[in-house]
Amino acid sequence: MDTIKLKEEFLNQAALLARGAEVLPGGINELALKLQKSKEENKPLRIKLGMDPSRPDLHLGHTVVLRKIKQFQNLGHKIILIVGGGTGMIGDPSGKSDTRPSLTKEQVEENAKTYFEQISKVIDVNKAEIKNNADWLYQLNFIEMLKLASKVTVAQIMTRDDFAKRYAENRPISVHEFFYPLMQAYDSVVVDADVELGGTDQRFNNLLGREIQSAYGKEHPQMVMLLPLLEGTDGLVKMSKSYPEHCISLTDSPKDMYGKLMSISDNLIVKYFALLTEISNKELKEIEERLKIDNPRDIKMKLAYTITEMYNGTGKAKEAQDNFIKVIQNKEIPDDIPEVKIMEDISIIDFISNFDKSLSRSDIKRLASSGAIKLNTEKNTNPNFVIEKSMLPVIIQYGKRKYIKGV
Repeated sequence: MDTIKLKEEFLNQAALLARGAEVLPGGINELALKLQKSKEENKPLRIKLGMDPSRPDLHLGHTVVLRKIKQFQNLGHKIILIVGGGTGMIGDPSGKSDTRPSLTKEQVEENAKTYFEQISKVIDVNKAEIKNNADWLYQLNFIEMLKLASKVTVAQIMTRDDFAKRYAENRPISVHEFFYPLMQAYDSVVVDADVELGGTDQRFNNLLGREIQSAYGKEHPQMVMLLPLLEGTDGLVKMSKSYPEHCISLTDSPKDMYGKLMSISDNLIVKYFALLTEISNKELKEIEERLKIDNPRDIKMKLAYTITEMYNGTGKAKEAQDNFIKVIQNKEIPDDIPEVKIMEDISIIDFISNFDKSLSRSDIKRLASSGAIKLNTEKNTNPNFVIEKSMLPVIIQYGKRKYIKGV
């Protein structure tokens, strides 16, 4: 690190930015130095975040890193949002046990359309630079790709845990997957990134960005900030749209968002507060102490209300909380159940799947087998049970918070 006396102002900024993150290389002091130089040279840092729109919506797990770049934005630094129009067609192999299916350019662009509307709930998109790496990756000719590939060895690529594991298990690794981290790293060269943010599963990709920047002549390559991956409501696997029952999407209704937050494992309460809210370190300690003596439900209600209010406003958060108290705690049937006209006899699984497209038939079968489907308040574990017209009206509850009325 340069022999420059660090000012307390920038050490404090670095400590705030580094909360909950791993900062590489050099930790808080190196980051403080970068912040201080930025101020002295009146040159805002360029903060890079890449997003491969493999799915059309975002969840709370995505907001962990978005909230971190918001902190940089609040300090006056420049946010560079990169839509993976090029990399998204390969798909990030990080943490995957098999080759990911390639997306078409049209699929990537369609998914990206909804991203910025959702991202704007966290950061000021209008003040960010928005780039599509297809704009430069599509322009690289074969010789330029060979030049890029020459900057890294096969041995380096194979140090990635996922590649090494797949190779050891004799699982196929397509050659094009090796290009994903190279392409992501090349993005850092093009946008001249000073800091790149990502989840802990992006360690290899982001650090490779430093090496590629150096190989292309950048004197002070980017620092890397790695944020924890957020577990879904079951507390077992990272939040993902692949597990919709444990995933909290930014597009969820306020009632669903509140209800899902109330269903998280108790051991996730502190982590959710730390990564998803503006809570101070002092308040976080107080919550940790309260959890030792108080009912976790009451603390969880504060968490659910806080996050629901952040993305939906005070009025909607209050409605969601009142609904939760009525329907879940007091076990009352809600007033605003959607009604569906039943024209002929229909099975429970067909009735639910026709109404709720977010659930697969397998999801509905799992709900039934676990006793999470009720017909007129009575548990029904048979998803193929037929609702006859003579039984109408009927109320179907599936999961803890969802209802349909057949009429």
